[in-house]
Amino acid sequence: MSAPSAAAVPPSPPSSPGANPLRDLRIVKIVVNAGVGESGEPRTKAHHVLEMLTHQKPVATRARTTNRDFGIRAGQEIGAKVTLRGKAAVEFLDRALESRDRQLDPLSIDPNGNVSFGVPDYTDFTGMKYDPEIGIRGMDVCVEIGRAGWRIRERTLARRRIPATLRATREETRKFLAERFRVVFLE
Repeated sequence: MSAPSAAAVPPSPPSSPGANPLRDLRIVKIVVNAGVGESGEPRTKAHHVLEMLTHQKPVATRARTTNRDFGIRAGQEIGAKVTLRGKAAVEFLDRALESRDRQLDPLSIDPNGNVSFGVPDYTDFTGMKYDPEIGIRGMDVCVEIGRAGWRIRERTLARRRIPATLRATREETRKFLAERFRVVFLE
């Protein structure tokens, strides 16, 4: 076999620092949680609010242990949550940050570069109107940020811990959110 001619091999793109697309940060997933602490009508209302905001069906969150002081039994449904990925996650995060005036506390970023913040009321989202039957319902938004190759911690074969090179630092996450979503951090 003869080697391919130089004309048949496409030219490689010019290399420049920071041009590696595998090093770019991305949103792995977003978990939106509305915990109400009791089952029944309040949990149903939280379920409805999450469905209105995310356009996906929420799942019930259950109590892990019994707490007699709060009247909670183990296994009782006490909230609702939705996991968003891909384009839906990016669109929801943009709307959630808009409801917070694109301002975040720097302490809301953990050492692994993940972000968590709360939205006090669903009416803070653009286009949402107050419904007296629902009342005031807030939620927690947890954003997991990483790089390509993040699934090595979840795959079935050759599962590994996430190496430090795939993790995002606080500074990288701040820069990503400031450039991509125009977030301002309150100092």
